[in-house]
Amino acid sequence: MLPVHLKIAWRNLLKHKQFTILNLVGLSTGLACALFIYLWVQDELSIDSFHEKDKQLYQVIKTSPNADGSVDTHETTPGLLAKSMADEIPEIAYAVPVVVMDDYGQNKGIINAGGKPTKASAQFAGSDYFHVFSYRLLYGNKDNVLDDKGNVLISDKLAHKLFNTTENIVGKTITWDQADKMNGVYVIAGVFEAPPVNASMQFDCIFSYSHYYDTFREDNGLDKWYSNNPHTYVVLKEGVNIEVFNKKIKGFSRLKYAQAHGEKDAKWEGDIFLQRFSNKHLYNHYENGVIAGGRIEYVRLFSIIAIFIVLIACINFMNLATAKAAGRLKEVGVKKVTGASRRSLILQYLGESILLSLLALLIAIVIVALLLPAFNSITEKQIQLSFNGGFIPAILSITLFTGLVAGSYPALYLSGFNPIAILKGQIKTSTGELLVRKGLVVFQFVLSVVFIVSVLVVYKQMQLIHTRNLGYNKDNIIQFANEGKLRDGLGPFVTEVKKLPGIVNAAAMSGNFTGNHSGGGGISWPGKQKGIEFDGVDADYDLLETMGLQLTEGRSFSRQFGADSNSVIFNETAVAAMGLKSPVGTIVDMWGKKKTIIGVVKDFHFESLYKSIGPFFIRYSNDNQNVVVKIKADQEQTALASLKALYKKFNLGLDLEYTFLDDDYNRLYTAEQRVSVLSRYFAALAIIISCLGLFGLATFTAQKRQKEIGIRKVVGASVQQIVLLLTKDFLALILLAVIIAFPLAWLLMHQWLLKFTHRISMGAGLFLLAAMAVLLITIVTISVQSIKAAISNPVNSLRTE
Repeated sequence: MLPVHLKIAWRNLLKHKQFTILNLVGLSTGLACALFIYLWVQDELSIDSFHEKDKQLYQVIKTSPNADGSVDTHETTPGLLAKSMADEIPEIAYAVPVVVMDDYGQNKGIINAGGKPTKASAQFAGSDYFHVFSYRLLYGNKDNVLDDKGNVLISDKLAHKLFNTTENIVGKTITWDQADKMNGVYVIAGVFEAPPVNASMQFDCIFSYSHYYDTFREDNGLDKWYSNNPHTYVVLKEGVNIEVFNKKIKGFSRLKYAQAHGEKDAKWEGDIFLQRFSNKHLYNHYENGVIAGGRIEYVRLFSIIAIFIVLIACINFMNLATAKAAGRLKEVGVKKVTGASRRSLILQYLGESILLSLLALLIAIVIVALLLPAFNSITEKQIQLSFNGGFIPAILSITLFTGLVAGSYPALYLSGFNPIAILKGQIKTSTGELLVRKGLVVFQFVLSVVFIVSVLVVYKQMQLIHTRNLGYNKDNIIQFANEGKLRDGLGPFVTEVKKLPGIVNAAAMSGNFTGNHSGGGGISWPGKQKGIEFDGVDADYDLLETMGLQLTEGRSFSRQFGADSNSVIFNETAVAAMGLKSPVGTIVDMWGKKKTIIGVVKDFHFESLYKSIGPFFIRYSNDNQNVVVKIKADQEQTALASLKALYKKFNLGLDLEYTFLDDDYNRLYTAEQRVSVLSRYFAALAIIISCLGLFGLATFTAQKRQKEIGIRKVVGASVQQIVLLLTKDFLALILLAVIIAFPLAWLLMHQWLLKFTHRISMGAGLFLLAAMAVLLITIVTISVQSIKAAISNPVNSLRTE
């Protein structure tokens, strides 16, 4: 029977070409969207899940209380934490500290072997690193490869750049240049396979953490429990209940702090908890020390969008199939009279929809293959269309689901007619049938309107982010690393930069204003009654002037006042939290070093708009890792050309690599920007699919009312009256969809906007714009068929067939 059903289904699809084309376009577009989203979701879920000990691998997260009672969350931890946890907590199999230099404003270092200087990103890791993470060692012993402070491990990719091979390079030496205290000659002790694309940590070389600890112990307070410097990762022994374990270790860091400082209870020191490492990419948003979502929200959102777009395409099929059901009634009647069961008819019609879905799947795969490079460009991923064991069952399941959903109502509808009533011509369109069809149209456009409102809200919020006054001027500012030979003459270099044509100002700093900065607790001041977590940067002269920061009290760093080596500037929030009434002149203790407050800077956003402005300091230093340069508007090319020439003069052998500050700022919202772009495409496709169904329904409605239109025209009805007759019912449905969609859209986007501390208000104008857009699209779609029917010759309509 199956071959017979398929043959009949194929003939019916060929017979009704307009119906087939409309449904193929709708279903293939919907399936293509679903496949794109499936590939994106699978890629997101695969991040960091390749480690062998994935189920036992966790990152230590630290919290810190604020003066207002709120709680901040940090991924950096005390430098002593990993060793203490490994030594004192029996449930832990391994614990390692990892320092990523990029986290602290240190850009890529320069690795040199045989006269081939190459930029590389580095990590400093504990000796058990390869027992914790599953980066494959090609050469070297994972038990001791990081024990020696003079060792370095390089990736196979870096090895090919330096030596054109990975063989016989263990024991060779390289020179490393990134920070003065770490510069020197290192011995290659091993080669590891570069992290895969689905690894959140991408790096080229690994040094010993013990070397980093000994080098920066005093500067960064690594031997103090108030420091926040390395990331700490642990592997739990099998069978450990993470919820019970988190309760056990909650106060571990606070207890250690209290013991080290002779305190009974370090109330302002934070607690710790473990988060599964492979979940960190998706669950990276915290509220008051508790995981509150993150990228997982977009994974869920796009998964729901995929389902809704496929449903919209299925609804098109249902509506078109039931609208043209009159043409198949005699077929149903004859089959029933000759003995066909309802079950066989249902299978036949489901077979038709599944066959159509399979054809749509083939078209969808072609669409995905052609557009995947563009999709990768938008999402900044490297997704490949590979027909592996997981992909084939997934796409077949999606297709089968689509076919069954799309064909279920038409199959039940057509197979349920009474054969005698069919053959006598007594079948009439029931009220229930009309209500179902209209309800499906309303459902389609409710989703479309929600998509339109969501796109407008995301767009407006992105506009706010890009135009909001941050408290500093990010426009026409470039930043680049202090590296190589430039480090030996940074002061003279910055002085020469200021003289170049098109340059407004320049300064040196460590860290930046887009999230890379140092800080922590451990700052004391007269009358201190509570602990505060600070963020901050180090800077030379002219940073405030270059960035456009405004002082409310005191002064900036200046050569006119002699050495400013012991000077610091706090922001307004820090001064308020410290309770200082007259801050200028106050001496504070910053990690064992006395500093004098010389000024108070007006609050500015030094992180993303997800976070409120916290306590911040700018500490004077003449040893900095970055340079920021303010360029005159409309003189970028001249200024950059001069700057590149000067850079080569000071730093032979290296080209200037820089970024614009506004681009770095925009990268804080990469996920939101991608969501904004993808949402526009998916919303447009949802509307197009809905309009295809509306176009088909308008066509069949015009055909069904052909004689009525002819009679009305004969008795004097105008074209405008006929068009209104055919469109008013559809417009009423769209208006109902708009009314239903608006509160749903408001609730959805209100929840999304709550993530931002600064957000737009969803006014009536935004919803009015969405309503006008969908009504205009509907009128254009319906009018094509309505006008065609209204201007047709009534003689042809009334002619007896």
